[in-house]
Amino acid sequence: MVTEGARAALADNFLAENGWADAARTRIAGDASNRSYDRLLRADGTTAILMDAPPDTGEDVRPFVRIAMHLRQNGLSAPEILAVEERSGFLLLEDLGDDLFARLMQADPARETSLYRAAVDVLISLHGCEPMPLAACDAQWLSDMTEPLFEWYLPKDTSGLRTAFKAVFDPLAQAVAAAPHVTILRDYHAQNLLWLPERTGVARVGLLDFQDALAGHRAYDLVSILQDARRDVSTELETDMLAYYLDRVPVDPTTFRRDYAVLGVQRNLRILGIFARLAKRDGKASYVDLVPRVWNYVQRNLAHPELKPLAEVLADVPAPTRAFLEQLKAR
Repeated sequence: MVTEGARAALADNFLAENGWADAARTRIAGDASNRSYDRLLRADGTTAILMDAPPDTGEDVRPFVRIAMHLRQNGLSAPEILAVEERSGFLLLEDLGDDLFARLMQADPARETSLYRAAVDVLISLHGCEPMPLAACDAQWLSDMTEPLFEWYLPKDTSGLRTAFKAVFDPLAQAVAAAPHVTILRDYHAQNLLWLPERTGVARVGLLDFQDALAGHRAYDLVSILQDARRDVSTELETDMLAYYLDRVPVDPTTFRRDYAVLGVQRNLRILGIFARLAKRDGKASYVDLVPRVWNYVQRNLAHPELKPLAEVLADVPAPTRAFLEQLKAR
């Protein structure tokens, strides 16, 4: 493990080699990974972002670089890669600013519909591109990714529930995985999108945190942004955005809505488990406060008529009552 001091020296050398040695550095909000981000400011007012992704913690900057290039080649606003040091895990990135969608909508709720529509336009554009050669979000992956629910959210031995769940869920996952694949960014939500009003069309949406992209169902990123664990998305807005998307893409609406609901259950069950793990294992109890919202998304998806058998199986999953949430935090 590289010491903090040695890591800082490597960063200083990287910046010096690329002409940013004298820039002022300010730490900006990171993500849930081991990566960290600094904003660099030169005396002439130019800025950039330093991504620090330590390889000894499992980070790898190469997927970010490869996917950013693909997005930019297709007219989307991933950050320009200004400099790369793969071995040490440093990137120098274009600074896309601070106008996160989540922040703009909190300041002015009247902008919500237009910003979500812009985000959906990006997905329409991305789904019209040739997908990248990425690992597939197949049926096995969809099933495996629900494991955190059984390992961390449920309070007792769950082998019977897990078996019953997979017996019902796996055929649904197979149907979803059989659909044509597009590039899915996976963490596509209002805190990873930036508004760039000086640009035009889909380029007005800046993209962050896409290094875990896969090839998968076109509904995946729609679920990600329209069932956001970090902010409430009304059923009315979700319905409007789904209709907006379906009016512009050549898919069967009935099948798409079923697949969307399946992915909504899959993704949100996984998030329930991850939030429980962050509380129980990592002591990050604040994530428990987000559990009721995610639970409501699960119920919203289970209301789909074709998911009734799945709803019956999941009826044994405990609801996030106040007492249950306090237990999660206590552990």
